[in-house]
Amino acid sequence: MHPIEHLRHLARVAGADPVFVAREAALSLAEIAALEPAGLVPACRRLVEAHVESGLVWWLSARVLTADDQPAACRQVARELDDDPTDRVLATHLPDETTALVVGWPGLTASALGRRGDVEVLVVDAEGAGGRLVGRVHERGGEACLVPASGVGPAAAVAGLVLVEASAAGPSGVLASPLSLAAAAVAAHAGVPVWAVTGVGRVLPAPLWDALLARLDAGGAEPWDRPGELVPAALIAAVVGPGGCAGVEEGLSAAACAVAPELLRPVG
Repeated sequence: MHPIEHLRHLARVAGADPVFVAREAALSLAEIAALEPAGLVPACRRLVEAHVESGLVWWLSARVLTADDQPAACRQVARELDDDPTDRVLATHLPDETTALVVGWPGLTASALGRRGDVEVLVVDAEGAGGRLVGRVHERGGEACLVPASGVGPAAAVAGLVLVEASAAGPSGVLASPLSLAAAAVAAHAGVPVWAVTGVGRVLPAPLWDALLARLDAGGAEPWDRPGELVPAALIAAVVGPGGCAGVEEGLSAAACAVAPELLRPVG
């Protein structure tokens, strides 16, 4: 498939694993950078418009557009996604024999919990993904309980830890799956620590983060209809990323890309 056509396909994909989308896009952009470098800016802008909520797509696009060697930057991004150590870092820092609440099926967090058989998992059934994660935990010999969406508040209040996985993050907070805000707010009120799991490429510099949030608002959708919820930094106790477990200010300012001005203006 021609790389431009592949990117068009990725732009139409909804609900796919964001890591998969970013990795595939990186490989296609590497080909475009080598063959048709003039097509990089419009390709990246269209990709961002199609996946506004994905910090990985913004990060990839910014890395490529600000690189001196753009094909090499694309390949490096793909390698960094493949080698993301965040699940191992999180598994190391999880308290022993705690009860952790997660929402849906957050990929990095689920992988980390799979490494720790002593952690009981409360899985809030967001968008129908929770049941599959509970089954996966049971297959690995762990303990897990499926929590209906209506029970997110009580579950957050009795958990030992709430883990919120970011699809994107910036100085003011993290963008996470629906029901994450309710879980974090109840947990913070009850004195239960909330950890944000960021992963490679998900923390954006302030200008890109602000552009992402503005783009979400520009669509005119009601807050409850957006693809993600903003969990404010004030509700978060710690941030776990590829570099370790950090304080909120440090963790949400650890951007791994420069600002590409081409991404600050919406398409059309």
